[in-house]
Order: sequence, then C-alpha cells, then structure tokens
Amino acid sequence: MAAASQRSPTSRPQRRDSQGRPPQDGYGVYTYPNSFFRYEGEWRGGKTHGRGKLLFKDGSYYEGEFVDGEIVGEGCRLWASSGNTYSGQFVLGEPQGHGVMKYKAGGRYEGELSRGLREGHGCLVDQDGQVYQGSFHNNRRHGRGQMAFQNGDKYDGDWVRDQRQGHGVLWCTDGSTYEGQWHSNVFSGLGTMVHCSGVVYHGMWINGHPVAQATRTVILGPEVMDVAHSSSFTLRVELQQDNGEVAETGGGMPRCPEDCRRVERGRAQFTDVCLGPPPPGYQPIPFLDSKQEKASSRPRGSLGPGVTTPTVHDPPAGSRPDGAAKAEPVTAAFPGEYVILLRDVTNPPFLGRALPTAFKHLRVSKGDGTAAPHSR
Repeated sequence: MAAASQRSPTSRPQRRDSQGRPPQDGYGVYTYPNSFFRYEGEWRGGKTHGRGKLLFKDGSYYEGEFVDGEIVGEGCRLWASSGNTYSGQFVLGEPQGHGVMKYKAGGRYEGELSRGLREGHGCLVDQDGQVYQGSFHNNRRHGRGQMAFQNGDKYDGDWVRDQRQGHGVLWCTDGSTYEGQWHSNVFSGLGTMVHCSGVVYHGMWINGHPVAQATRTVILGPEVMDVAHSSSFTLRVELQQDNGEVAETGGGMPRCPEDCRRVERGRAQFTDVCLGPPPPGYQPIPFLDSKQEKASSRPRGSLGPGVTTPTVHDPPAGSRPDGAAKAEPVTAAFPGEYVILLRDVTNPPFLGRALPTAFKHLRVSKGDGTAAPHSR
C-alpha cells in the first residue's frame, strides 16, 4: 500500500466497474451515464473525494479538490465556450472565495467572487489595460474604487453599477482636476474644476456641462466710445451667459501675461489703455461722403470735371521750402475711428471651447476737441 500511494495518478491501476457503477474507493475512472461527464481521480464511498479531474464533452474541465461528490476547495476551471479560465476557491461547483479569472478576450480579475461573479474587493484589468481596484457587486464595479484609464486619467470615488456616480475626484493627464458629484459617468451636481489653463469653475453641473458657463464676452459702455487724442481709457469686461447674466462662478488664470487680464467672478478691467502709434507705412482708410461716393462710382481714370481724389489729414509733420516733408515721431494713434478686439486667450480653451471675440467701436477725437476725421 505504501508503494502504491507514491505512484502518480496516471500510473495507478484504474478501477472500472463492469456493471457501469462508479468506483468505491481509491483512484478510478468513470464515465457518467449521459456520457457528457468523465471523471478521473480519487473516490471514497462511491463518491468523488480528494484530487481529481472532471472532463466535459465540449472540452471544458475542472481539476482540483472534491469533497463527498461535490467540487469544493482549490481548483482550476476552463470554459471551452468562452476560453476563460479560473484558478482559486470553489464551493459546490462555483468559483467562490478568492481567485484569479483570466479572460480569453484579454484582461484578468483577481479578488473575491460569489457564485462565479465578482463580489467584494478585487482588481480588474480589462483588455485595454485599464485598471480598476475596489469594490464589486453582482459582477460590476459598485461602491468605492479607483480607476486608471487608458488615456492616463485617474479616478477615485464612488461607483454604481459600473458607472461613476456619487462623489469622486478625476485627475486628467493635461493637469486638470475635477472634484464633486457624478451621475452616469459625467459631472452632475455641485463640483469644482481646476482647468489646466488656470481657469477655475465652482458650481452646478448638468450632463457634464457647467450650468453657469460663460458663452460670450461683452465690453461694457456706450455703443461708441469717445476718447481724446493721446488720452488713456478704461475697458470693463463681463463674461455673460446666454440669458445675459454674469457668469460669476468662473475664475481666472493665476498667472497672466502683461497684456491680459484675469477674470474674477465673471468680470475684468483694463485700465490706462492707450492706442499706440500706427505701424510704419500705415495709410489711413478714408470714409467717403455721399457726393464723393457718387463720384467714385465713375469709371476709373475719369473722375469728371472739378472732382478730385478725397484726402485724409496727414499726420503731424514739418515742412520745407522745397516741398520735402520731414516726418516727426508719432507717439499715439491718429485721430479717427477704430475697432477694439478682445480675445479669449485661455490656453488650452476651457472645456475645449474658446469664447467669441468681443468688439467695441472707438472714436478718437483731436486734442482741440474737434471731430475726428473718418479714418481707421
């Protein structure tokens, strides 16, 4: 008996009952009446007990421990239909307890199971390499858990039936962070986003979008701003929603370039703004009155008797007897009419959307108070 107990299972004498009954004790091979199952292993009292291997006709199998005719204990299972394998604890034929499930499509799960489903705490790696570590219920991510996504983003928070729901924190690869409420995998409820550009939004979110998000930039003041030549002026700016209310929930960049302004509670202000001199070679564009417009409609080269080309006031310059002019340095913009453009320079744009450029009509008058020539 001692010598026989040291033999490998394949070298043991296989007991086969001539009348089709299963072996009683020891090692034996038995094919069940429906011919779908075949067992090779240890028996006790006519039941599978000890170490053995149960083979299925479709190619599936279980190899491991048996107790009183049931699959109980440590073992390994292969499902031929899916190609998945499991190694770990079994109770009454089902993976239950701690184990490792490997999926043929890619990925693996290591952790607690109940009746073959992920239940409790575990770590799931999917076929894309994304890693979830946390609580499971009914085979889904449910409870508290951490997720590392394929694009490098990381999430730590609550889950409900495989979706981020409740409170959680998201760290994005671009440096942006969001902390707050979630529903169905998107920002929903009260939350704070610190964007990688430096913009901060604190407030309500619906379906992943800020409720009080600014949609346009408005330069406050009259339709036409009048400014004296060589004088400075102030621009007051608001970020407004579609309904015209100020988007006060947004914050500005902590570090702004000198020619930019940080938005605080939806407002910004540019003070001591001065229009600089025109670039070299700049020629003002004349605005023609009605008589000149009619004359300009004549064929080119034939302006008609007594009609001359309209002129624009030359910039201040000296004169010489011989007619040659010597230009004096220009330190400010010429009197005339201008359009101020105010751009959203948030980089990268907040949530991928830059605000439209704002415009303001500016009229610069001469220092003596006379009307400015119509030029830009």
